[in-house]
Amino acid sequence: MGKGAGRRRANTTTGRACPCGSGQAYADCCAPAHGGDSPAATAEALMRSRFSAFALGDTGYLLRSWHSSTRPASLQLDPGQRWTRLEIVETERGGLLDAAGTVTFHAHYRDAGRPGTLTEHSRFVREEGRWVYLDGDQP
Repeated sequence: MGKGAGRRRANTTTGRACPCGSGQAYADCCAPAHGGDSPAATAEALMRSRFSAFALGDTGYLLRSWHSSTRPASLQLDPGQRWTRLEIVETERGGLLDAAGTVTFHAHYRDAGRPGTLTEHSRFVREEGRWVYLDGDQP
């Protein structure tokens, strides 16, 4: 999701709604994963935490949660693009006892004031016991 220039800092205000759309406060949802306190328990949880990281400009977390074989050397986010909403379309496997899983999603954004949607079928695997993003296909 979105390469370009710039980085925004995450706001970790306790009562702020999580960007992933879970309905929970950010501090109780994606913040523990972003801070390294609690890794994502499922592939879908990792997808949600990565969307939140894009929304908050946390490139460090995005790189740490990317598989070592497909991780770029660096990542720059487009400062004009604002991720606004995540829709999970389908999740296959990726549970507590799985080694791999997929998540199909629609990520909604605004770029220079214009709305857009990124649809991706993402693959996740466990690397050293933790869920990581491997790659994805965009239809």
